[in-house]
Order: sequence, then C-alpha cells, then structure tokens
Amino acid sequence: MSRPEGIEPGDLVVARNRKWNAKPHWVVPGRYLGEDQYGWWIFQGSNEFISRPGAALYTASDAVLLIPRSGSYVATFFDERHPDGTELYVDLAVDPGWNLIRPHVFEFHLIDMDLDVIRRRAHGAFVDDEDEFAEHQVAMGYPAEVITGIRSECDRILAAVTARQGPFDGTDTKWFENGRA
Repeated sequence: MSRPEGIEPGDLVVARNRKWNAKPHWVVPGRYLGEDQYGWWIFQGSNEFISRPGAALYTASDAVLLIPRSGSYVATFFDERHPDGTELYVDLAVDPGWNLIRPHVFEFHLIDMDLDVIRRRAHGAFVDDEDEFAEHQVAMGYPAEVITGIRSECDRILAAVTARQGPFDGTDTKWFENGRA
C-alpha cells in the first residue's frame, strides 16, 4: 500500500471498518500525524465520538492508529487512561485502502477479519475472538486462502507483540507526543 496522495499532517482521517459481508463496523475519526518505516500514524484523541451499529461512545483515552505499509492488520495503541488497561489492540484485516473525500479529509477503510491480538497491562498479549472468526468462516463464507492467511498473520503479530518487536516496541510513544503537541 502506498501513501495517499496529498495527505498532510493534521488532515482528518476517518477509519471505517466493515465486515466480510459488507456490513458496517467501527467508524473512528482521527488526525494524520505522518509516516515512518512502519506505516502511517493517526492520532485519535480522547472524548472523540466513535460508533458501530448498536454501539456509540466517547473515547476515554488517547490512541494512535498505525496503518502498516504491509501486513493484514491495523494496530491501535492506547495510553494509560484506557479503562480496562488495554495498551494495544491489533485488528486482523484485509482489503485496506484510502479514499480522498475532499481536500484534507480522507477515509481509510478495511475489512475486519474478527481475530484480534490484544495486549493489556494485567494480562499480557493474547488472541481474542477465535469464536467469532470460526463462526464467520461458515456464516460469511471466508475463502480458505483468506482463513489461512489471517491465521498466519495472527501468529506472526502475536509473536511480534509478545517479543515487543517493532512497531510494538514503544515506537508509538513519539507519535503520542506528536498527536498531543
């Protein structure tokens, strides 16, 4: 994936997730911060309104979203104010892409593939939503190659998160500082 043409620090980026069956999932606004060797970073501040069908809330903590240059995931890093101690939430995903909505307003979209790698202060790193992934394989007809690819990517991400390899090694700290500046 390449950088969206014309994007500048401070531009609005609306992250829009869908499920395999095209039904909407989370919609989260943020501000573009910049890029590094890992990908593109978006600041998602506290007290922002986020929603999905059946749920809406104001965020309790700051977050930075990493849209990676490669890989089948997006990673959201949370600050110490996250209510349940979540530090990192990695959504396994496919079909990422950017749309220019109008000058200085972009949409980043993907298909959420259910599996998540989460790191919490009290529990360490673990994989979540295995049951949802298994259920949706049948209900939504995931192709075998997608299932295999997502499982492989999940294993790779879990190992990297557990070992605190980049970008899961504290790289997000500078992006939090930039977002709060």
